[in-house]
Amino acid sequence: MPLSREQVEQIASLARLKLSPKEIEKFASELTLILDYVEQLAEVDTDGVELKDQFITAENVFREDKSRKSLSRDEALSNAPDKDEEFFKVPKVIG
Repeated sequence: MPLSREQVEQIASLARLKLSPKEIEKFASELTLILDYVEQLAEVDTDGVELKDQFITAENVFREDKSRKSLSRDEALSNAPDKDEEFFKVPKVIG
């Protein structure tokens, strides 16, 4: 089912595209091929096929969450180039 020039222009309008007459002809034939392929897919018998949302088994790859000793405030600030008692000082980013 070939797409008409008007249908391609409508699709281009919805996508907010400005197409030249040459591009309209090109896309009409390309979109027709895509739609023909989708029609072929629609003919495939899918009865008895289980619906899936994933085709690979996803597994949690995170490490076990264990509590452990962390740096104290003084240790964390010890190498800071600029600090103010208990805070890192950084340049102002938002005016």
